[in-house]
Amino acid sequence: MNIQVLPEHKLSSVAPLKQCNVEKKEVELILVKDQNGVQYTSSSIIPTPGHRTGPPGSEDDRETWGKKIDFLLSVIGFAVDLANVWRFPYLCYKNGGGAFLIPYILFLLIAGMPLFYMELALGQYNREGAATVWKICPVFKGVGYTVILIALYVGFYYNVIIAWSLYYLFSSMTSELPWLKCGNSWNSENCTDPKAINGSMLGNGTSYAKYKITPAAEYYERGVLHLHESRGIHDLGLPRWELTLCLVVVVFILYFSLWKGVKSSGKVVYITATMPYVVLFVLLIRGITLPGSIEGIKAYLHIDFKRLNNLEVWIDAATQIFYSLGAGFGVLIAFASYNKFDNNCYRDALLTSTVNCVTSFFSGFAIFSVLGYMAKKHGVRIEDVATEGAGLVFIIYPEAISTLPGSTFWAIVFFIMLLTLGIDSAMGGMEAVITGLTDDFKILKRNRKLFTFITAFGTFLVALLCITNGGIYVLTLLDKYAAGTSILFGVLIEAIGVSWFYGVDRFSEDIERMMGFKPGLYWRLCWKFVSPAFLLFVVIASTLTSSSLRYDEYVFPNWANILGWGVAMSSMMFVPFYAIYKFFSVQGTFKERIAYCITPEQEHHLVAEGNTRQFKLRHWLAI
Repeated sequence: MNIQVLPEHKLSSVAPLKQCNVEKKEVELILVKDQNGVQYTSSSIIPTPGHRTGPPGSEDDRETWGKKIDFLLSVIGFAVDLANVWRFPYLCYKNGGGAFLIPYILFLLIAGMPLFYMELALGQYNREGAATVWKICPVFKGVGYTVILIALYVGFYYNVIIAWSLYYLFSSMTSELPWLKCGNSWNSENCTDPKAINGSMLGNGTSYAKYKITPAAEYYERGVLHLHESRGIHDLGLPRWELTLCLVVVVFILYFSLWKGVKSSGKVVYITATMPYVVLFVLLIRGITLPGSIEGIKAYLHIDFKRLNNLEVWIDAATQIFYSLGAGFGVLIAFASYNKFDNNCYRDALLTSTVNCVTSFFSGFAIFSVLGYMAKKHGVRIEDVATEGAGLVFIIYPEAISTLPGSTFWAIVFFIMLLTLGIDSAMGGMEAVITGLTDDFKILKRNRKLFTFITAFGTFLVALLCITNGGIYVLTLLDKYAAGTSILFGVLIEAIGVSWFYGVDRFSEDIERMMGFKPGLYWRLCWKFVSPAFLLFVVIASTLTSSSLRYDEYVFPNWANILGWGVAMSSMMFVPFYAIYKFFSVQGTFKERIAYCITPEQEHHLVAEGNTRQFKLRHWLAI
């Protein structure tokens, strides 16, 4: 290490050099004369040849993950959520079993992984949140605000589902599970003992999963939600105090996990990201020992290639792979922005996206082994007990657990799994909001703890609507519209902004600057053509197949659908509104304004010189 000292100044003392394992750098140390009795020094680091440094204007003092494993567990914990357990297994079963894996893996390879890789690289190179990362193409900054707002919307209702899990966990700590029998204060007169229900009783095409008068179903809808006390979304009532307390606990967990940034959240995921795997494995071992479990697993894996002729199967595969990986919520960008600049995010993208999809498939065995047991117990077909969503994890599975020896233990274990699955996904969504806005507004960064509290408390206040008597109707509305078409639209615009306006070739050079190698032709073609086309297909398909809002037999009024589209549009409108604002906020001729809007901020001096890369044909043809 060379230390250069200006000859006219004397060095009063030099700290002894200690041997340390750091990358060798040239250091220039300049001593400046005493000013007002204080000796000032200035130093600068001169990168040695081959050392990879951040992009122009990036933050050198940005916080980084304590360890690489903190980042990996955070990404896995965010991507592996409740949908891996309550949605994928049912979709796989419904859409041809093993045959469903063909479109699922295809979309993973041509769209899921490329988008996942793109977001990690985008965040890591620019070291910014979802909004300020668009210094690469300022006109698209509105899409950053879109995904931040969507992540906030999701927090409004996702935290409620975690609160349900917590409520069930507390309720499980009894010698006899409360949803085992009828005769409780919340049960109706029609409550029927499950032992009395068999295939001949159902009839009329009614599946057991839709049978609403079992103790487990009544406990969920009447004991927990108090849905019977609401006539619809127009009649919500007051928040339930029991669920309010659970929601407070969830919000406190989120706050204290995030208030110190990735240094604190990176440690929480050691528990929340690994616990579900331990529990899933334990539940699988227990499940395959039950009578009828093999039939359930056979039904899960049965292969029906004829189902692939149905367009709905391909739409289900496309939407599932997209939502499962979690691209577009700003979370991957936020997490990656705290990586070291030369981290190998390519390997991270392949590893974490693969782990996520394997988890989805693996969870199906734990679910369907128990569904096979349920079908055999009641003498019905697998399709009569197979369901998805809240009905699976809060009614069917708990009912099955309640019939096992040691049911209290199995219930506690299962709901701990649901709790940990939800917590780290909620942490990811809130981190996207916090990082995205604190990077954009420095006053928020200086007061991160206060802003984190305000964000957590704000989501709590809105979530109170979802724990009223009719709260399930509000939750259903938000679930359908807050992150439906709007998130697909947001990621489509993001993919176009990076691949076409910023340029795949320039993006690839950024990755090479970080990791020392350029992405292969496969990735560049996916980013430029395949992924945008895939997203366009999913946006169109989701819009065309969209149906009016309903919860079981309850059909929402028209004004609720209009309100839902209002929620969706409130986030999407940031894209055109910010583009218009940006166009009129810069100065120059019409052509110069366009140039400033689509040129990276550090290249604005080239616009003034009349050298705008995006106005040349080779920019649009480059791969």
